[in-house]
Amino acid sequence: MSETDAVPGRQGPLTDIRVIEMGQLLAGPFCGQLMADFGAEVIKCEQPGVGDPMRVWGREKPHGKSLWWPVVARNKKSLTLNLRTEEGQQVVRDLVAEADVLLENFRPGTLERWNLSYDELSKINPKLILVRVTGFGQTGPYARRAGYGAIGEAMGGLRYVVGDPSTPPSRMGISIGDELAATYACLGTMMALHARERTGRGQVVDSAIYEAVLAMMESLVSEYDVTGYVRERTGAILPNIAPSNVYETADGQYLLIAANQDTVFKRLAAAMGRPELAEDARYATHSARGTHQAELDALVNDWTKTVELEPLEQLLEEHGVPCGLIYKAEDMLRDPHFAAREAIVEVEHPDFGPMKMQNVAPRLSDTPGAVRHVGPALGQHTEEVLAGVLGYDGARIARLKEAGVI
Repeated sequence: MSETDAVPGRQGPLTDIRVIEMGQLLAGPFCGQLMADFGAEVIKCEQPGVGDPMRVWGREKPHGKSLWWPVVARNKKSLTLNLRTEEGQQVVRDLVAEADVLLENFRPGTLERWNLSYDELSKINPKLILVRVTGFGQTGPYARRAGYGAIGEAMGGLRYVVGDPSTPPSRMGISIGDELAATYACLGTMMALHARERTGRGQVVDSAIYEAVLAMMESLVSEYDVTGYVRERTGAILPNIAPSNVYETADGQYLLIAANQDTVFKRLAAAMGRPELAEDARYATHSARGTHQAELDALVNDWTKTVELEPLEQLLEEHGVPCGLIYKAEDMLRDPHFAAREAIVEVEHPDFGPMKMQNVAPRLSDTPGAVRHVGPALGQHTEEVLAGVLGYDGARIARLKEAGVI
């Protein structure tokens, strides 16, 4: 593994791993963020003068700058590099010789056109792990199609089942397809690193967005294959899982209550002051409650509408009934549990000052990750990487800069 002690204070289980991140937007870079969060030295290659489009993405842009970039590029280094030039491609080869992982999310065939195929790179470094994140994977008839997260969500089956049955297929409010593919790419990288400990060799990790989404679709395919059943959009509920829904309160709020297990439903019935419901043949068993889901939801909702949110939550907690508030960002920022676990951290930003973002997950007891700094300025670490990692002298760096390679 690489010697990567250049960043003071870097901590986590991956502090001996160096990652070269190429590509842009979200599917590849979120994988890089996950590894950087746990201590890997992630060197992000960006087009000189332009950078990753994520630098300007997002709804709110104070000072004309993205609030998404500080999160997805946190803990990384930025190296400007024109990958379309022979000189830039040579820099990549030099970096590969000193790296553990090369991460990219270009359309299949792009690296090969640049003479940076895995066959070529593994000759330089047989231990290299090449992580490739794409819409449809590296093989198959759709491999070379352009593939965004939304397309993968649709093809993987998620879009069809999300939303209300009265509306067309919906999307999640986040880029879940890209993020799932990135998470699976990170998982694959960790497994490849583990395998390398035994074999001494690297390998290719091929993470397709549509397959990452498909992997989360539970028994959807099997249900159709065996019984012909097609899952449909069901809005706020899962069919036959009752009561488990969002219910109104007396003060116009909403509370999610999940009491579909027999013992838990008995506790909910007691909290409602109607313990007899748990003995009613219509509601006494999981199957019976599923059959009478709509009427049971209406019954529970009629009760919750008589109690304000805070006393309702307290009452359910006292009776051991799982419930949850429908949080927005402002709710997270004032919640004592978030605070106690430091689920949200404050990080200094050169333009915004102190800014809050989600902390690293999951938590490791002995080698935890950490948010060390926000996403870097474009090219902030170019000379540091070229001189410190590759040993380029000042004259060579100056020539690359003059030629527009960096």
